[in-house]
Amino acid sequence: MTAPFLQVEGLTKQFHTGGGLLKRPRSMTAVRSVDLKIEKGEIVGVVGESGCGKSTLARLILRLIEPTSGKVTLGETELTALSPSALRAARRRMAMVFQDPYSSLDPRYSIAETLAEPFVVQSRPIPAEAVGEMLDAVSLPRSAAGQYPHQLSGGQRQRIGIARALALRPEFVVLDEPTASLDVSIQAQIIELLSSLRDRFGLTYLFISHDLGLVRYFCHRIVVMYLGAVCEILPEPRARPRHPYTSALLASGFAPDPKTRREIAPLSGEIPSPFNLPAGCAFAGRCPRATDLCQTKAPPLVTENGHALACFNPL
Repeated sequence: MTAPFLQVEGLTKQFHTGGGLLKRPRSMTAVRSVDLKIEKGEIVGVVGESGCGKSTLARLILRLIEPTSGKVTLGETELTALSPSALRAARRRMAMVFQDPYSSLDPRYSIAETLAEPFVVQSRPIPAEAVGEMLDAVSLPRSAAGQYPHQLSGGQRQRIGIARALALRPEFVVLDEPTASLDVSIQAQIIELLSSLRDRFGLTYLFISHDLGLVRYFCHRIVVMYLGAVCEILPEPRARPRHPYTSALLASGFAPDPKTRREIAPLSGEIPSPFNLPAGCAFAGRCPRATDLCQTKAPPLVTENGHALACFNPL
């Protein structure tokens, strides 16, 4: 059996807050024992409420932050085992497009300098036509090379962010809510651009979003996170959700039809503190199907026919 293109095993990240004169040190688990496999050419979406660990998971996969435990393997390379120098070389295979096109570009750099930066960081010569070709790839005029970020619109800046991410021809790209700060009409243009670039360059995407509707349109599979853990993985975007939390997310208006929306109970109750997670299922306090078992034991993530689910009482 062929190994997956990207494999995440038991990935966990804890953050610690220092204690003061009247405060004790505390620990928060932002990502909890995440297992994930992504095949070459896939677009895998990650959704969940704000603070569920989506962006932290993305940064752990790219090793922009160090995991507390677990491992990440890209192809045959275990990224979490690499030395700093080896990781630097491996970064050519990975890239990230950030949410905010305003803060992710250095205002002191011209567009040409911005697009040349990945080559400089990797100590590689800058091909003569590299900047022009990257601008062509994201449908911007080559004359934009002499401009600065403040002279561009939000959509144009995000195109520059995408072009920069693709400068070294990576294989795997993390898209961290790349359309969240853009107008709806511009969002559609960026999504179509990302789709065409994937086909052109053979890219694999991890798409982080809070917009379940957009993820269902753009992605091949959907990973649902709650309080740092994966609670469900839908094998295809229109698959029927079986976890009460995933189902409740549809109540935000992205259910495919009114009948389905009427059957969905909106979320209620308080989200548990990440500093003091319950002993059982983290969603039990908000779940209308919770039983005594849910309060005392955390359900394992079980995969059947490609559909992964962590729930004792699924829909």
